[in-house]
Amino acid sequence: ANSRGERTAMTGHKINALLALHSEGRFLVGRERIKLLEKVAELGSIAKAAKATGFSYKTAWDSVNAVNNLLPTPAFLTRPGGRSGGGAEVTEEGRRLIATFHRLEEKLSLISNMIAEEGVQGQEEALLWTVGARISARNVFQAEVEQVRRWPVDVEVTLKIAEDKHILAVVTNEAADDLGLEPGRKVLALVKSPFIRLYAVEHAPEGGRNCFVGEVTERTDAERNSEVLIDIGQGKTLHAVAPRATVEDLDLKRGSKAAASFDASQVILAVN
Repeated sequence: ANSRGERTAMTGHKINALLALHSEGRFLVGRERIKLLEKVAELGSIAKAAKATGFSYKTAWDSVNAVNNLLPTPAFLTRPGGRSGGGAEVTEEGRRLIATFHRLEEKLSLISNMIAEEGVQGQEEALLWTVGARISARNVFQAEVEQVRRWPVDVEVTLKIAEDKHILAVVTNEAADDLGLEPGRKVLALVKSPFIRLYAVEHAPEGGRNCFVGEVTERTDAERNSEVLIDIGQGKTLHAVAPRATVEDLDLKRGSKAAASFDASQVILAVN
């Protein structure tokens, strides 16, 4: 979490503390994202919530997908219908996120104001709130370790990211010990977008390890590369960046089916 404090002019030593999680320099969960959640709950539409909070439609959807990927169950549920139709609702998990975020931000404000009024001495522990973590990977999943299989060099770790969605990661024995990997351990699983390989569904790799079939919900083209967003179900999405020629050859567009896979060795694990 990031906190940023600014002294307000001529009002003593109050600090406005902003709590946020970042990915690639952009908010994953912060005040603006929480406002978006609250507006979706109120208006029942991502398009309407985006307009009410000043987001572009695409930015709002990126925010929805990022939040859903970080939670064990989705914060948002959407119904098809495009920009003008369809709808969205905030789940119980999303409402818990809203309430928890506000409680954390209240506590952070108390700590920040305490530091402003009393100084840093004796408050070193509170400064831990100001340590920020930036993550370059677009695919970040909250996961639970289900199985750990040790071999002489490598360790295979099976991670649950949703009720019937699993990721296989391979790390060294030393890394497994350092991270304390064992069944029940909560971790973050990260996969960079360029590591995601795309296939036509009928040509998906056999075996099923780290291979997901889903529906293309967004495609953004640049001169050389394309970014493809794939809904793999249960509120989880995969961002893939692939050569534009490959994406065009596969005829990937919104609403089409695609398979996406990545190597177990390309999964990065992080723990608290």
